[in-house]
Amino acid sequence: MTDFATQRKFMVDTQVRPSDVTDRRIIRAMLEVPREAFVPAALQSIAYMDEQIRLIDGKPGRYLLAPRTLAKMIQSLDVSADNAVLDIGGGTGYSAALLAKLAKRVVAVEVAPALTNLAQAQLAALPAVKQVVGDLAAGAAGDGPYDAILVNGAVEDIPAGLLDQLKDQGRLVAVRVERGVGRATLWRRYGVKFDSRALFDAGASILPGFERKAEFIF
Repeated sequence: MTDFATQRKFMVDTQVRPSDVTDRRIIRAMLEVPREAFVPAALQSIAYMDEQIRLIDGKPGRYLLAPRTLAKMIQSLDVSADNAVLDIGGGTGYSAALLAKLAKRVVAVEVAPALTNLAQAQLAALPAVKQVVGDLAAGAAGDGPYDAILVNGAVEDIPAGLLDQLKDQGRLVAVRVERGVGRATLWRRYGVKFDSRALFDAGASILPGFERKAEFIF
């Protein structure tokens, strides 16, 4: 029988802590939330591997972010206990379950039925989490604005309408892909303006709806 508790601790001690994740709340959450419950049964044996896990096939396929990448992205959002957080493309709900231990309210948006069904089974017992089925890039403006937005994957473009769902001083983190290179990037809102800065190199697959729009040249 697989000892998931031991694997969970090993994940935190060898992947998360050495990656400059110093927020004890995140470390505690990752020790408490059973990551294996958020992957299909056939993949539970690799739930704690040090890379992203493919959840469903397709173009694009959908993945659970690698533990160290997810932990560092969440830490960059500086979530506090009174915050409202938008979780985009969290798939099976693992990131929402982690965020529910940090924030007052989490709105989790997912579009793939195969993922929303699994997420519903795992998140039903978490009153702080509201699940929304819909277009990832559209977010969930009706439940906003938000102090923080986590985009669980890579983007070539961030829609202005999603950034507009941030409160003043609100933060959004995603893996921005430019020239084939992925870097976790933090956006912050200042009134009607936004700035961004790269945080660290990261590998992730581009989420549906976040591809760069084609440019037409006449």
